[in-house]
Amino acid sequence: MDEPRGPELRIGDRERRATDAHLQQAHGDGVLTLIEYDERAASCWAARTQGDLDELVRDLPPYRPGPGEQPTAVVAAVPEKGPSKSLGQRLGGSLVGIAAIGAVIFGGVHVVTATDGAAVFGNRQVTVAPGQDRVEVGMLFGSVDVVVPEGMRARPEGAVIFGSTDCALACTGTGQEVVVDATGAFGSVDILRPGEPDRDDDDDDDD
Repeated sequence: MDEPRGPELRIGDRERRATDAHLQQAHGDGVLTLIEYDERAASCWAARTQGDLDELVRDLPPYRPGPGEQPTAVVAAVPEKGPSKSLGQRLGGSLVGIAAIGAVIFGGVHVVTATDGAAVFGNRQVTVAPGQDRVEVGMLFGSVDVVVPEGMRARPEGAVIFGSTDCALACTGTGQEVVVDATGAFGSVDILRPGEPDRDDDDDDDD
């Protein structure tokens, strides 16, 4: 007779970060769409057990650690009893609620990992240095101004959910290209030339 199986051990942010990195890699490879990534990331950061995380990557190619990155040890999952709940059931069944929760979690994750500047409930300005070829910024319920000097040309990348990325003059010209990787939710990223007013200044002038 089989012994009763105890409850599955709870996991922490280390395991959630490892799974989110796997999901981000799948999105970057085109295996997951942005919407699919957002939904799974929301479920990832709401997960409580390793089984919850394993379900999110079960149909994905194996994770490929980057150069110098040590693979994260994963605790073997213990199957849960009873039917598993869908993402909609775990997050209340509302598609709007799921999208909003996913956007907040998506934004929060990328604000934390942005290397050059981040804004949460506020404003941040980041100035691109001459010769710099990439800038990573994040925001959540805030705004970031990225100032691109003359002689350089910006190319926006990343994803902003329930917000916007604006680039006018800074995305023109023939100078050295700098990639502005802007991610987050519920806010804006303005890519500007020195002295160029951002969108908020323009809106104030119209009032």
